[in-house]
Amino acid sequence: MRVADTHARLGATRALSSAPASKTGRNGKGERDPMSAKAAVAQTSKSARARRDRVVLEHLPLVKAIAVRVHENLPVHVDLDDLVHAGILGLFDAATKYNPDKQVAFSSYAKHRIKGAILDSLRQLDWASRDLRRRHKQVEAATRDLAASLQRTPTESELAAKMGVEVERWRQMVLDLRNVGLVSASTRAPEQEELPAPDFPSKPETQPDNMCARHQLSELLKGAMTRLPERYQKVVVLYYTNEMTMKEIGSVMGINESRVSQIHKAALEKMATALEEAGINSIRAF
Repeated sequence: MRVADTHARLGATRALSSAPASKTGRNGKGERDPMSAKAAVAQTSKSARARRDRVVLEHLPLVKAIAVRVHENLPVHVDLDDLVHAGILGLFDAATKYNPDKQVAFSSYAKHRIKGAILDSLRQLDWASRDLRRRHKQVEAATRDLAASLQRTPTESELAAKMGVEVERWRQMVLDLRNVGLVSASTRAPEQEELPAPDFPSKPETQPDNMCARHQLSELLKGAMTRLPERYQKVVVLYYTNEMTMKEIGSVMGINESRVSQIHKAALEKMATALEEAGINSIRAF
C-alpha cells in the first residue's frame, strides 16, 4: 500500500527534535558566528518539516475519502491506490504551501490541492489514449454500418473485413478496447445470447500462473528486505516504491548521492544473498 510507503517516507524525513531554533551566537569579537547561524537555520528547517509531517499524518484519512469519491465515477480498472498516492502528494504540497495568515482552514485548503493532484494524475494517466478513442469510434461506425446493411448483428469476421484487418488483429483490438472500459467483453449477437461470453487470449502478465509466480517472488523479496538494516530498507523503498531519484533520497535522508548509491548497491547484494539461500539463483526460477 502506498499509504504505508508514505509513513516510511515521513519516518525518514521527521526531524529529530522539534525545539525552536536557538538565537544566533556571537564570537568573542562581537561578530555573528557563521556556524551558529547555520545551525539555527538547520534547526528551523527541521522544525518546519516536523510540523509538515505531523499535519500530513493527521489528514491522511481526508486523502482516502476524496480518492474514494473520485474513484466511484471511474472505470473499474483504475486503481484506487494510484489515486490515494497522487492525493498524498497533493497533501504534501498543501502542507508545504499553506499560509495560516490567509484565515482559511487547512482542511478546506487541502481538499482542493488533494483533488487537483488526483485529477492531474488521471489526465497524465489518460486511461483511454486518443488513438484508442479514435479506434473505438471507427469500430462503432463499422458496426452500425454493417448492422444497417445486414439487418442483423455482424460477426467478428465481417467486422474485421470492414475494418480491413485480420480476425486475429480484430480480436486484439477488441481486447485493447475492453481493457480500457470502452467496450464490453460480453457483447454478442441476439441469437447467441444463451452462449457464454466470448473468450479472448490474455496477455502473459495476466495469466494465473505468471500472476502466482510474481506473488511468490514478491513474498521472497519481502523476506529478503527484513534482513536489511533499517537504513538500507528505506533506500530500497524510496527508490523502487516511491520512485525517487538517488539525489532526492539523499536530500530526504540527509546524506549525499554517492552514499545513497553505495547503500543501494550493498542492499541489493544482501538481498541477492538472501534469495540464493532460499534457493533462488535467477529470475528464471519463476
